[in-house]
Amino acid sequence: MTYIFKHPGEMGLRLLEHLELTVVALLIASAIALPLGVLAARSARVRGPLFAVLNVIYTLPSLAIFALLIPAFGLGFVTTEIALVAYAQMILVRNVVTGLDSVPAPLRDAARGLGMTTWQSLVRVEFPLALPIIVGGLRLATIATISIATLGGKIDAGGLGTLLFAGLSNDDPERIVAGSVAAAALAIGADALLRGAQRLATRA
Repeated sequence: MTYIFKHPGEMGLRLLEHLELTVVALLIASAIALPLGVLAARSARVRGPLFAVLNVIYTLPSLAIFALLIPAFGLGFVTTEIALVAYAQMILVRNVVTGLDSVPAPLRDAARGLGMTTWQSLVRVEFPLALPIIVGGLRLATIATISIATLGGKIDAGGLGTLLFAGLSNDDPERIVAGSVAAAALAIGADALLRGAQRLATRA
């Protein structure tokens, strides 16, 4: 723990790098997962094959994903982001589908009866009702992304993983503890923030 207080500048830099890795990955992953989830919720023919592919990606060891990506994209930020986005898809898409499936059919029918288009029903009726479940998926994806992003430290992408791997390489337990504690604190803080957002979405 003393490493954290002795090196506040480095800790701050690594924390910001880790936040960047996490936030960028989640934004990209959400932008991809949302339309995929809507498509899967609307079409059973799409849902089965899509979930099969995403499940295969999700069950692959994270180090294997990095090893597959490095020859094509090299070391660093881009490879780490691709891996993080790929891993987040299963969680995010599944929760979008679950959320939309939870909307009662009579409400959809009522929206259509009021003259809403499919798009209007989705935006005005279905998404607001599905939002708590979707945010719940974002919580899980955020924690997983923060955890897996530590591997970026091994391939020069920065973040708190840099401290972990530097500590392992130099037999420096203080660095290992500092990186681990900071990553855990970041995950707990992010989860608390999104838990609050989920409560607000549920009340709305």
